[in-house]
Amino acid sequence: MKIILAPDSFKGSLSAVEAAEAMAVGVRMADPRIQTILLPVADGGEGTMESMVKATDGSIVTHSVEDPLGRPVTAGYGVLDNQPVCVIEIAEASGLTLLSKEELDPLNASSFGTGELIRHALDAGFREFIIGLGGSATNDGGAGILQALGAKLLDKNGTPLLHGGQPLSELDVIDLSGFDPRIQESRFTIACDVDNPFIGPTGASAIFGPQKGATPEMVKELDHCLSVFADKIEAINGLSLHQVTGAGAAGGAAGIFLAFFPSKLHTGIDVGLEAVDFDKNIQTVDLILTGEGRSDHQTLSGKAPVGIAKAARRAGIPVVLLSGGIVESSLEELAPYFEKMYALADGSIPVEQVIRNAYDLLVEKTKFAIQTIQTAG
Repeated sequence: MKIILAPDSFKGSLSAVEAAEAMAVGVRMADPRIQTILLPVADGGEGTMESMVKATDGSIVTHSVEDPLGRPVTAGYGVLDNQPVCVIEIAEASGLTLLSKEELDPLNASSFGTGELIRHALDAGFREFIIGLGGSATNDGGAGILQALGAKLLDKNGTPLLHGGQPLSELDVIDLSGFDPRIQESRFTIACDVDNPFIGPTGASAIFGPQKGATPEMVKELDHCLSVFADKIEAINGLSLHQVTGAGAAGGAAGIFLAFFPSKLHTGIDVGLEAVDFDKNIQTVDLILTGEGRSDHQTLSGKAPVGIAKAARRAGIPVVLLSGGIVESSLEELAPYFEKMYALADGSIPVEQVIRNAYDLLVEKTKFAIQTIQTAG
């Protein structure tokens, strides 16, 4: 028997890689004869790079760049072993996890470090990129990425703008004369699972700004700043980012890729599955185990487990869901996608204890699931 182990992360408890490893231990405990293939996945958010690197036996390249506040930080990008592709997560250099709650500064936080990672990868010869947009601490519309790659954002006096979202209110000219020409030789696949536009009541600032420390007053200011930015972009290339679906992801960074990079937006799970050759890998397996921290109606909207279940269905392979928790009201909706469903938080122990002991509980639940399946078979 051969089984693919393809969980997403159990947020707050386990990375996707750790979850896959826990499942592997559980399978071995149930039956050491079973062959396992670990293909941890991610939907474009935090953990995307680690999951893809692990699943393809790739590697991580580190480089010193600027964090969201301009301080030096060591960040990495992934190199896939099965194809010459570079995976960059905006969270690595420009993420919320790099700042304490007291340091959150949505007016001045910059995506400059992410641009530095792209430049380093270009120097290393990469021309194929996967960009994961989850976990950004910035609301600068991706301006920092442009600045790191040689574009100049100037005020009416011809003075370069400081980094961050707030300075964009003074933007007068976008000078692309120094923009790295290698960008146009490259291809960027953007993993994006939000449909928020660049500006407006459902835009980057209004929806995601508060998570990054923005007060209601800051949200209004940042939305104005991104509107100025979008106006200047439209004047250059005719693309009106203002209401483009998905352009508001990662504080508007998605919009910059659409405007200035050869890029396309794709759902995160589709990007992740393609990167690890999922359809090819499942051709010779008998079963797939997947899971996530919490399964509910949102799981049906492009989350990893259902994306995996749909791919498996095309190949006629059953899928078992092992999640931290499964919302009871969603069971009926989820049932058509999975052979069986198991939750670590089954009511027998407090949720806090489940979170603390997620690895061991996932090992035991996986063991139980395999033994149950074998008995039934």
